Amino acid sequence: MRWLDVRRHSLTKKGEARGRGSHLSAGGVALARSIGSGAGPYERVVTSSSPRAVETAVAMGFAVDDTVEMPSGYVPEEIPRHAQWEWSEPYLRLAEIVRADRAAAAVGEALRAIWADTAGGVAEGGTALLVGHGGGIELALVACLPDAPHASWGAPFGHGDGVRLGYADGRFVSAEFHRAPPH
Repeated sequence: MRWLDVRRHSLTKKGEARGRGSHLSAGGVALARSIGSGAGPYERVVTSSSPRAVETAVAMGFAVDDTVEMPSGYVPEEIPRHAQWEWSEPYLRLAEIVRADRAAAAVGEALRAIWADTAGGVAEGGTALLVGHGGGIELALVACLPDAPHASWGAPFGHGDGVRLGYADGRFVSAEFHRAPPH
């Protein structure tokens, strides 16, 4: 079995400070450090190409091995931006959308392929870290585990939230959620 730890990027700056210096806020750096202190070691660290994802991995204490362009989980006419926060059972809703086999299903599959490549890039028994974005993480999870008990998965991913996926024989087989400490 191989393992893939997926985390949503940490808290970012808001207002006038946004776009200057680091993309993470001071609170975001502190949150990432807290999460990183109990994480790893990782054989491979992959992030979205977005600076906030790269900075999250570094603040967690891990050098980034690769950055990848990851498609957004917000798909026009199927998944509006931040819609997962308005849905009472977001993963069930996403599973229905994926089963409709339209554009969102293709995005979910593209994300699943990135996750599988990341997990498959470590030795048997090894662990990789992937830092991504809200919206995309939820959609990718459903694509990775289409027959899982989605109703039991709870809330969408807040900043710093994570999931550990088991990966065996070329497919994802389990998910264990790890919520970030309150911030």
